[in-house]
Amino acid sequence: MSPVLAPRPPMGWNSWDCFGSSVTEAEVLANAEFLAEHLLPHGWDTVVVDIQWYESLSESSDYPTVSTPVLDAWGRPQPEPTRFPSAETTGFTELAQRVHALGLKFGVHLMRGVPRLAAEQGLPILGSDATCAQIADRDNLCPWNPDNYGVNMSLPGAQEYYDSVIAQLASWGVDFVKLDDVLYPPIQTEEIAAISRAIEASGREMILSLSPGKQLSLENLDVLRQNSHMWRISDDLWDDWGQLKEQFQRAARWAPHQRPGAWADADMLPLGRLGVRAHVGADRQSRFTFPEQQTILTLWCIMRSPLMFGGHLPSTTPETLALITNDEVLAMLDSEGGREIVRDGDLVIWAAEGEHASWRAVFWLGDEPTSLRTHFADLGWAGTTAVRDLWTGESLLINDASVGLDIPPHGVQLLRKV
Repeated sequence: MSPVLAPRPPMGWNSWDCFGSSVTEAEVLANAEFLAEHLLPHGWDTVVVDIQWYESLSESSDYPTVSTPVLDAWGRPQPEPTRFPSAETTGFTELAQRVHALGLKFGVHLMRGVPRLAAEQGLPILGSDATCAQIADRDNLCPWNPDNYGVNMSLPGAQEYYDSVIAQLASWGVDFVKLDDVLYPPIQTEEIAAISRAIEASGREMILSLSPGKQLSLENLDVLRQNSHMWRISDDLWDDWGQLKEQFQRAARWAPHQRPGAWADADMLPLGRLGVRAHVGADRQSRFTFPEQQTILTLWCIMRSPLMFGGHLPSTTPETLALITNDEVLAMLDSEGGREIVRDGDLVIWAAEGEHASWRAVFWLGDEPTSLRTHFADLGWAGTTAVRDLWTGESLLINDASVGLDIPPHGVQLLRKV
């Protein structure tokens, strides 16, 4: 995969955390317009339509027992026209054009495999004499979604099917593909490689993002780098402190391996208005406290994770909007050497370096506030004479080559050497 497409971690908005599998065209455009107006100047440039855009709108937030996707004659999923009115004859072409006109990139979610309905109907495969029924691997099923069978990549027509799916996405103007159900153990190496080949054959540059990353091992690093631009390192992350706290150990494991074009992804940012029609929780503003919101953004930026905002952007509070447009914090996405340097109980400290900057993030994972004194020698900052906190913008008082810090529960102070 070409690193030119993702020289820094991708940034954008994804419909999953707020609309689950039921987002509509109007909702996508509302978030795209907000993104372009308020976030694009800060690097947020991608809009992603998540799962089951080919299914009719359901009143339930659960997946249907039986999938009834809209398919074309070749067994390829098509946007459901009552949800995406502009797609009735030209797929996502018009929606992608409208997103592009805002100066943004357009992305879609794609389930691994061939639709079960296409296999049951024995639909032909474009560019092959085989049928969808013949390539379907009925024993390789997603454990949480009913849409697809796996694809047996050893059979004639298997690569041609994936080529046809990706060629259609390319013709629509898709820039970003979130490929799902490929990283649960064991990872679906053959199908990941097939999608990667299909993207190369399509002639259109597309960022490939892999999900969901449960128990993902570093032993897969070479495969992930060769075939994708970003890959999830956890299951779905929601606005739950216990889940965020657990991400610290995954971030520490993967951060040393980040490089341009190949990014470990700590998952979407469950911030803003969530659960409008999502699969987890009711309609709400993120349950993360303000210090926890600072913590998740700090950790994601200093480890250089992709940033995908999960909330309904037009309902974003000014306080959260200020956090995700703090350019001094976002600058850490261009840093190097992001790493954990201290882990002592509830105290965790990370370090990162830039061409003209040096950062230290002092996290407090405890449930009660704490006061502590941090010595510059322990931070690798011997001789430092001036330090700012990037969340408050304030210069810190230095005393005896150290600074005193007051950190709220689950909070962080993000220091930059001046």
